Amino acid sequence: MAMIVANIIWGAAAAIFKLSLQNISPFTLAFWRFFLGAIMLFIIMGKKVSLPLKRRRDGILLFLYGFLGITVNIIFFFEGLRLTYSINSPVISSAQPILTLFFALLFLHESFKLKKFLGMILGTLGIIVIVIEPLLLHGVDGSIIGNIYLVIATTAAVGQTIVGKKILGKYNPWAFTFWAFLVGAASFLPLAFYEYVRVPHLYSLLDWRGYVGVVYGSIFSSTIGYGLFAWGLSKISATDSAMFAYVDPIVGTVMGALLLHEPITLPFLGGSILIFGGIFLAEGRIHYHPIRKLIELGKTIEDAVAPPAPHRRIEKKKVLAAIFEKK
Repeated sequence: MAMIVANIIWGAAAAIFKLSLQNISPFTLAFWRFFLGAIMLFIIMGKKVSLPLKRRRDGILLFLYGFLGITVNIIFFFEGLRLTYSINSPVISSAQPILTLFFALLFLHESFKLKKFLGMILGTLGIIVIVIEPLLLHGVDGSIIGNIYLVIATTAAVGQTIVGKKILGKYNPWAFTFWAFLVGAASFLPLAFYEYVRVPHLYSLLDWRGYVGVVYGSIFSSTIGYGLFAWGLSKISATDSAMFAYVDPIVGTVMGALLLHEPITLPFLGGSILIFGGIFLAEGRIHYHPIRKLIELGKTIEDAVAPPAPHRRIEKKKVLAAIFEKK
């Protein structure tokens, strides 16, 4: 549930941020997004944000988690949104399961499987089709660079997942998210200051689009989204967590069409089919679809809390055990 909510939020974020970036500079938006997000987490958690690191290596991993998943990811995500369609972002990011399979094999030493390898190849072809879509339709233009930026952003997000899986089980995920936000905000501060020096009247020019980006980014996309992602990643494997990324394009395509009236082209559809085909081939288990997971959990809870038959009694602890046994 946490992963589904986080990816719904991030799926809608692409269109909202593209609209917001028409009015506010990217690094200014990024700084306020994570600085305000850190403040909100501090207000909510208080002293619980304290994170006494057990080893020096954990501090390095914490820095990498924030630097890859926030600094690198957001820089290329925002720059990519400025140059290409917002609907391309969630579809390209839905290739995270394929990239995660590769990095998990390399760094987490997960077992090699031919189906997963073939799925990675198929999904990679889908990414290539979407990235070169502007070349197929209009020749070389700026949006192909924007698509490449989105691929880099997605790769950085996968790096965050791999790093997070190595360390999140040791610490409070919400406190970990708070410190990651500080890493991101600190990295964006000099860039935001540079934008302010270039445009001194930056803040006086803001309208509702800029404020919507800051509010949505700090509350939903940062505090809630990153917090739920970190908590969910501490409970399930890196590969399985990445599977929820294919919630993004469903929400992102709808939001892009509604807010920005962006077209859905044949190369976009073809690349999407290849990516989802690669995911299905690589995983080969439809029971890991997030919607099916929710349905199964609902049935399990319904069966567990149903009134017991007259000839037997079910204690409360046995009901809870039945729920968590099949979670």
